[in-house]
Amino acid sequence: MAEVRDFSTYAGKVNKAGLQDSSDRGTSYKERIRSHKLIVFFRTIIIVATISLLTFVIYVSWRDKEYSEAVYSKGAPITNGSDSKIIGLGGCIVQYSKDGVSCLDANGQALWNQTYEMQSPIARTCGNAIAIGDYNGHNIYVNNVNGALGEVETNLPIRDFCVSSQGVVAAVLDGTNVTWIYLYDAQGNVLANSKTTMKDSGYPLSISISPNGELACVSYLYPKDGVVKTSVAFFNFGSVGQNAIDNYVSGYDYPGVVVPYVQFMTADKLFAVSDDRVMFFSGAEKPVSLTENFTGDDEVRSVYYNENYVGLVFSNNTTDGAYRLQVYNTSGNLVLTTYFDIEYSEIIFSNKQIVIYNEDELILKDMNGHIKYQGAFENPVRTVVPTDTMSKFILATKTSADTLILK
Repeated sequence: MAEVRDFSTYAGKVNKAGLQDSSDRGTSYKERIRSHKLIVFFRTIIIVATISLLTFVIYVSWRDKEYSEAVYSKGAPITNGSDSKIIGLGGCIVQYSKDGVSCLDANGQALWNQTYEMQSPIARTCGNAIAIGDYNGHNIYVNNVNGALGEVETNLPIRDFCVSSQGVVAAVLDGTNVTWIYLYDAQGNVLANSKTTMKDSGYPLSISISPNGELACVSYLYPKDGVVKTSVAFFNFGSVGQNAIDNYVSGYDYPGVVVPYVQFMTADKLFAVSDDRVMFFSGAEKPVSLTENFTGDDEVRSVYYNENYVGLVFSNNTTDGAYRLQVYNTSGNLVLTTYFDIEYSEIIFSNKQIVIYNEDELILKDMNGHIKYQGAFENPVRTVVPTDTMSKFILATKTSADTLILK
């Protein structure tokens, strides 16, 4: 039997050795846990990165996909006279003429119709709302894709008008030596009005109302001493404008410049086009000027827009194409210059794509100007209506509402 002469010393040594051994085992265990966590962490990063990369590749492939085949499906028969006009509205088809207006769904089925008598019908749209007015007449019919909202009857001849997405109408009415601007709700009730004279403020060339109906923008042409200037004025019909004289909240003068077109894109973004520049403004209460882009001596042939982009079409005298399309974003930055050769009837911005078409053919470009599809229609087309699917379009022909799917 072993003899322990100094138990305290011995016990101390044993305890010290045991603690050291336990500490070593604990440290090793913690290191293994830490290593395991690092492995799991890096594996997770690799998996997430791989999934993100694959998702990006699939998205880019889908976004930049080129189509080589067009598949047509015949829809319901439709009847439209030679004097009728057809436009797209909220994924539906609207056709109007001197005798009335009707709305069809994407399959060509009638949703509603309304009869009237007009000499020179004009259509203005915003979102899912449409207003049909008689130039130099006294009536404006307000509808949306679900049906009639109301009728505006004026006591003076209509020179111009616009509509908000809620059905609020702003109209320019021609009086003796005075031009009136009236604001109506969809049922024809007067919300506000103001008068202008050539001597005081000039003649209103163009008018636009914000989608929510709170802001109006008017372009006034003012000639003086043989020189013209244009004033772009903003009126607020909400709470902010209640304390302002005639609801006027801001405006800008452009000496020697004619501005025949102003247009809201969203509730707080709008633009104006003159004979030598395109101007952008921002603000939901008191709009301010953002930027001006000068277009030089080239004449603007056409203007197209949606809530994200403005497109100006110019004639082009180079080998790049017969026409030049310059695209700007809501901040007024030039984001794309692209060219094309076909005689176009309309250009549509939809699903971050550019649809250029006429009765016989279509060009589909992405926002980089890359051609995704170009081809001829099977039958003459009067209107192309984009859908939520990038490769699917509704075609309103003279006889039916067809579906085009690109593959």
